[in-house]
Amino acid sequence: MDEFTPEELEQGRILFARPATFVMGCAKIEQLPDPDLPEVAFAGRSNVGKSSLINGLVGMHKLARASNEPGRTREVNFFDLDGKMRLVDLPGYGWAKASKSTVKKFQDLGRDYLRGRVTLKRVYLLIDSRHGLKKVDDEALDALDLAAVSYQIVLTKADKLKKGEAEKVQAATLKAISKRPAAYPAVIVTSAEKGDGMPELRAEIMRTTGAEL
Repeated sequence: MDEFTPEELEQGRILFARPATFVMGCAKIEQLPDPDLPEVAFAGRSNVGKSSLINGLVGMHKLARASNEPGRTREVNFFDLDGKMRLVDLPGYGWAKASKSTVKKFQDLGRDYLRGRVTLKRVYLLIDSRHGLKKVDDEALDALDLAAVSYQIVLTKADKLKKGEAEKVQAATLKAISKRPAAYPAVIVTSAEKGDGMPELRAEIMRTTGAEL
């Protein structure tokens, strides 16, 4: 994991304490807002904890809507962080209940966004720390490599692991992505419930986007 100074961690905390608002959900590429702010996007399997992570970053319970039904996020959702940057929630993948045509439609939307978004600074690919990288994640990794978009793995739900297990999953994940061309060589371990890793992730996003207080 990248090292951050106490000052960087504090600046990240202050930045993400600013007002965050839902901007819009887009079901078609033509609906995307103008690319006038730096953006970071969050991707991952359905039920990996994307909504909880986004809510945890900004300290709000209901900014991103969590659902008990996997695969509910079927639009590209945009959130504005006080005019400094946008947080983008991409459609989840790995749905068991959605039809193949529905899955393809929203995966294509996500791919179109990745390919053509000039203000996209990085994609944070969320992986459940209890399971690590699975075969279902390979397609997402391949798509990110193909789009040549910088992406970074964020392990979620680390509070569900026994002591010492998170470090093992972190090391294994880092090794697995070591030869992928677009993968950023650092893995952040988080728990939205406990707040673990959130200061580092805020600082990482701030550093990546170049956002200033």
